Amino acid sequence: MELVRTRELLERYLPRPPARVLDVGGGTGVHAVWLASRGYDVHLVDPMAAHVIQARAHGGFTATEGDARRLSEAEASADAVLLLGPLYHLVQRPERLHALSEAKRVLRPGGVMATAAIGRYMVLLTHCADGDLDPERMRDLSSTLATGRYDGGEGFTEAYLHRPDELSGELGEAGFEGVEVFGLEGPAWPAVDAAGLESERHLEAALVCARAVEQDPALLSLSAHLLAVGRAPQ
Repeated sequence: MELVRTRELLERYLPRPPARVLDVGGGTGVHAVWLASRGYDVHLVDPMAAHVIQARAHGGFTATEGDARRLSEAEASADAVLLLGPLYHLVQRPERLHALSEAKRVLRPGGVMATAAIGRYMVLLTHCADGDLDPERMRDLSSTLATGRYDGGEGFTEAYLHRPDELSGELGEAGFEGVEVFGLEGPAWPAVDAAGLESERHLEAALVCARAVEQDPALLSLSAHLLAVGRAPQ
């Protein structure tokens, strides 16, 4: 669901090919391969050498090691910047603002930036879908729900989990204009998890729901992931 919805929104907001897209924290190239196949001029940046090697093996785009907080790209050199992973790995707010400011620096005036975040209640709702939320686990989650800091474990690393208004505020503070925040999976994704991925009927229904309420402020917090879109000042 996250991949489908991310691509839907990128298609809506990215400039037309052959615009230059900087995929920061692009991993092994999941998004870069797709964008390059659509005619974009893509450059991927990732801090892990192993990821960069795998990304380069795809061909069709360039890839280098780098840090979202210290990009080697020239000022105003990209038409669009993607941060579809870095923000939730940067658990300190100043680090996130630094990464966002770097994205704005390398964007041309009016360029588009799209960034992903993990929703604050993802861990809570995951345990509900798995049927293993009890008072003891609820106590363990209380700090994460209050602060957004997830200390790692249970198959995931240390991370920061955003509230929608907080994500929008960080983009605004970094200088982006026209910021919009979307819920990627919508409120029905726990039903898909509970039913199992083999349930195509539940998946399609959840996607219809997600599209219908993608910007409903009352439901944004229920998405597992958020996507924020903003523009560099003209």
